[in-house]
Amino acid sequence: MRLVVFLLLVVFAFALPAQAQPVVDPTTEVQTNAQFALLMDFETGAVLFSKDGDKPMAPASMAKLMTAAIIFEKLKHGELKLDDTFTVSERAWRLSVAGKNESSKMFVSIGSQIRVEDLLQGIIVQSGNDACTVVAEHFSGSEEGFADLMNAEAKKIGLANSLFKNASGLPHPEMVVTAHDLAKLAAYIIREFPEYYRFYSEREFTWNGIRQANRNLLLGTYPGADGLKTGHTAASGYGMVASAKQDGRRLILVVNGLSSEVERAAEAKRLLDIGFREFKTYALLKAGDVVGEAEVWAGEHGAVPLAVRKPVTVLMRRASREGLKVKLEYLEPVMPPITRGQELGRLTISAPGVPPTVVPVHAGADVESGGLFTQVKVGLKELLSSKPEPAPATEDIPLPEGGSAEVPSQ
Repeated sequence: MRLVVFLLLVVFAFALPAQAQPVVDPTTEVQTNAQFALLMDFETGAVLFSKDGDKPMAPASMAKLMTAAIIFEKLKHGELKLDDTFTVSERAWRLSVAGKNESSKMFVSIGSQIRVEDLLQGIIVQSGNDACTVVAEHFSGSEEGFADLMNAEAKKIGLANSLFKNASGLPHPEMVVTAHDLAKLAAYIIREFPEYYRFYSEREFTWNGIRQANRNLLLGTYPGADGLKTGHTAASGYGMVASAKQDGRRLILVVNGLSSEVERAAEAKRLLDIGFREFKTYALLKAGDVVGEAEVWAGEHGAVPLAVRKPVTVLMRRASREGLKVKLEYLEPVMPPITRGQELGRLTISAPGVPPTVVPVHAGADVESGGLFTQVKVGLKELLSSKPEPAPATEDIPLPEGGSAEVPSQ
């Protein structure tokens, strides 16, 4: 069988101005004072923009997201209940309360029994390092042992570039995360534990008669903001993992390395505004649209249409549309019989500043093997002619009607 890899580059026909300038990568247009920043679409996981989002950084209290995730996991699987109690050891009190006067704390008392629900609020709302130590000792006997549990959980979730060394995020020379990993962790918490995600929206919590406000200044001030966690150390600067939902669409933002609490909140709001305003979902193809055809060897028809089975959409910034391209890849000739819906190739959709989207393409019709006459004719043709060398081919096709339409939020 002659094997040909056919590459079809499709440039969708977005009209350019008469004197269009070279397309600029839209991600370079997003400026921020944050040392690290990453904005991610929750539904698709697409990174809308990134500034050193895959470089290591100190997590500060944003590491507490992993500590909470482990508790949520045990609650979800019935290994733990919100009314279960943990005991505060003298070591936990001395390390986290008495010994670090400047660190954030829940203000636990030696020997007290604290409910899991209260510890969660102490970790999430008050950012209590003491509450984290209590949790670590309960599950693993020590911070070091609990860090092993955190790293195992991180591997399971798919956080490939993070290493945890304690439950609280207090400075450790070997503890690093990336903004991208923190965004993935936030998405995991929102998706897997909706019944417990509510804790991240709480504005304040009182324990031992001490009322403390949530340091997430977006809560109640930014439309749709409902989590997640702030962080600050001298090494990391001011950081935040934030999420907001507007018109049915959720974004997750990570920033770190800012100079103050006020700048952190202001920059988070500004970047979320850009995400909701500038990035939209566009419909490119309808279900059943034919994007090409493949040669069929000795079939009742000489070619089979290649089509998409589901609507194809892409999330991108408006400026990205000018550089939108689609590459169709498949093998030909295709051997019959061919069944309608049989996967035969793929589309790879790319645009400046947009991670590639891969969509399978399928046979748009059934194709049976040709009769004896067809097979004899094909055989004679192969005997009388030399086989051409496989070569890539390109073809421009127009965008299907409505293919540039913006998809309204649901």
